[in-house]
This record gives sequence, structure tokens and C-alpha cells, in this order.
Amino acid sequence: MLRPVICGVTWFRLVGSTLAALGILGWGMVWAGDPPGEWKVGTARVAITPEGPVWMAGYAARNRPAQGKQHELWVKGLAIESPHGKRVLLVTLDLCGVSRDLTEPLREEIAQTTGVGFDEVILACSHTHSGPVVGTNLITMYPLGEADRKAVEDYTRDLTRRIIQVSRQAVEALEPCQISWGIGEASFAVNRRENPERDVPTLRAQGQLKGPVDHAVPTLRVDRGSGGLAAVVMGYACHCTTLDGYEWSGDYAGFAQLELERRHPGTIALFFAGCGGDQNPLPRRSRALAEDYGRQLADAVDRTLQGPLTRLGPEDRLATAATTVRLDFAKVPDRAHWEELASSTNRFEAARARALLDRLDREGRLETSYPYPIAAWRLGGLTWVFLGGEVVVDYALRLKKERGSDSVWVAAYCQDVMAYIPSRRVLLEGGYEGVGAMVYYGLPSPWAETVEETIFQGIEQVWNRLDR
Repeated sequence: MLRPVICGVTWFRLVGSTLAALGILGWGMVWAGDPPGEWKVGTARVAITPEGPVWMAGYAARNRPAQGKQHELWVKGLAIESPHGKRVLLVTLDLCGVSRDLTEPLREEIAQTTGVGFDEVILACSHTHSGPVVGTNLITMYPLGEADRKAVEDYTRDLTRRIIQVSRQAVEALEPCQISWGIGEASFAVNRRENPERDVPTLRAQGQLKGPVDHAVPTLRVDRGSGGLAAVVMGYACHCTTLDGYEWSGDYAGFAQLELERRHPGTIALFFAGCGGDQNPLPRRSRALAEDYGRQLADAVDRTLQGPLTRLGPEDRLATAATTVRLDFAKVPDRAHWEELASSTNRFEAARARALLDRLDREGRLETSYPYPIAAWRLGGLTWVFLGGEVVVDYALRLKKERGSDSVWVAAYCQDVMAYIPSRRVLLEGGYEGVGAMVYYGLPSPWAETVEETIFQGIEQVWNRLDR
């Protein structure tokens, strides 16, 4: 089933390489000697709210499928074409996470369907904990029965069709636009490792909140060439965990998008999650708070939209690069270890052990490392980095310190949400983000202490390719 897709993408890559060698750039067959054209943007969206009873993702304490919704969940697409014809595609998803066994063939099919390169397709999850279980992501967390698993499989199959539909429609909708960008600020994200939830209101009032945070709100503005705001893309480094009930919702990020679209009729708002693996919206656990945080985020975006903004001109270029690095596990136990844990009274440990034993039976071994995706786009003076997993805030702060906080955006939860990605500091400190969460992702061990440097070596490779 996948072979024609893979062959198709290989053909696209081969043709692209040949055209580049001939001096032809981009899908639009633009000659290198021609004067630059215009920036183009296309958008599309479709609702992805489950229609039947499906389990919700993100919390181990839930014990039944969702009931009702606060608002629709969405997949949204934003296609960009540079004046020289190069294209990229951002697909945002109101989902907790997706896994590479789903996204790899999906991106291949999107590439074949749209002509956008495989590495230029970014699937970005908002990480809402009020969305559905998808594919195999976090699957060992939930006590799913046979009917529950079938519901997840049926939803996942329908979801992939809708993602492909939106991707195609966004590319087909490309039209001349003006693109500009800036960075705002919203302060509701709190470092959850450093501040007990019950103490946050008092600590905030006293100005005594602790721990690293990233309150930046990266904002991309898209205006139609014919006039009017066409789209806005915003990011924020904070878990979408304000809500913990049984109703579908995009959490604060979903409410922020709804609010911006209400304020700006005819506009599509998209959200990407930053490096918020250790950041929570605090206090939380009510719809009123989720709506309030959404308004705060929308306010930050609206302030930024008023300018000053950096505008992309016809002379600016669009460059892309991507790589995969191998993240080592600290130590992978042998079969005897998992056989013992398979009968554990801890259902999460037992579920992970059974899953790993099944993999041992099928594949004969467990991998000692994991393929980790890194990608980046450069739009004029802006560099936008895309990372997989639940990345803690240290990564964004370090990258912006090393590369320039005014011109670097960092998105996490992209392509593959395989686990938490702790910095070396967080890994050595331990706790949920450093060690404990690996059991829920079905991985055999914490990461090795080299995890942070390995990822930054990959970022360096990508950065150097953008500079060429």
C-alpha cells in the first residue's frame, strides 16, 4: 500500500534534484535568472472532532470515552510559496500527539498529493489534553477494550484522510499575500517543576514564581494582496492542560484561535506549541480559566499585529533543512526484566512491559536509540525550528540565547511526539519530565545524558544547511 507513495515521493525528489541542477528552482518551474515574483499563501481547514465515543488523550486518570464538546477540533493548513517558487506546508492539529508510524507515511502521501517536499511538510500538534487518542501515541496509558481500540483505529483512518484533504486544499488556495512577523508576550505559563500548583496564585501576586519560562508569543501575519487579514499563526510554550474533563476542546489554544477569528472575520488562526514540556497554565481545571488564557493569548497576538512587524519582501528567500538524529537510551533491560514487570500491579508498567515483549517477539530485539526529527525554515531574517516530542523550555531558551531571541522561533510536538525531551539538567534532576513519563510512552529507558547535546548537534547541522 505504501510502495507507490514512497516511489512517488522518490520521483518528486529526483525530479527536484534534476531541476535544481539545471538552474530551475521550486515546483513552479521558476528560472534562477528571472526576477522574483510574490509571496503566496494558501489556507484550509476541516473539523476533526470525533463523531462517536472515542477515548481522550493525555491523562492516565480518565476511565471512559469523551462525552460532548466545548468546541470543534480542527486540522488547519498553511501553505507558503516564496517569490522563487519554493513551497512549505504547516499543518496544525488540535491533538495531544501523533507518532512516526502514522506521520511518516502520511507526509509521504501529502508530498505526492501536493508536490511539497517530504521534509517541507510539518505536522504540529497543539498538545491539547482534551483531544482524542490517535494511532499508537501514548497507547499504553489507556485501558482500552477491543471496541475502544477499533474506535481509535477508525478515527485515525478518517483523520489521515482529512489531513491530506486540508494539505491539498491549502496548496490549491495559494494566492499573492503579504507576510510579516513579530513577537508578543503572554505570562500565564508557569514552570510546573518549580512551583506547586496550589501556591501559584500567591507566588504570582508576590512576584516569586520560580524556574525558567518562555513567555514569547511568536506571531506570523498574512494579509491578502487584495486587502484584509487572511491568516495569523501564533505559538506559545505551555501545556494545553487547563481542562481535565470529558468534553472535546482545544483548551486555551483552541479558545485563542476562536477569539482571534471572532475579532477578525474571514481570518484563519493557527497555533503551534513551543517548548512547554515543563510549563503549565496555572491555576487551571475550569473552562473559565481556559477561556481567559485564550483571551490573554489572543490579546498578545493582537498587540503584535499592530506592529511594528518585519515584512518579507520579494528579495527575501525561503530556505529549508531537516535531519534525523539518534537519541540513545540510558540502558535497555533484557527480556527477563520485562517478563517480570508484565505481571506488575502497576498497570502502566505492566502495559509497557507487554508492549515491549510483543516487540521482542516480532523484531527479536529492542532498539537502543530512537530517531528524532529536526527541521527548520528560514523566511528572510526569521528562522523557525521544529522539534519532535515534549521539549522542555531549556531548549528554546538556549537556542534563542545562542542564535538571537528576536529572530528565532521554536516549535515542539512536531512530526512525532515520542516522549518528553528533557535537557541534561532536567534529566539529572529526574522527576516526571526527566524519567517518569517514559513508561507512558512505552519506551524502555530514560534518555542517555547525551540527549541535549545530540539534539543541538542536529540543530547545528540544519542551521548550517540553511546558511548555504
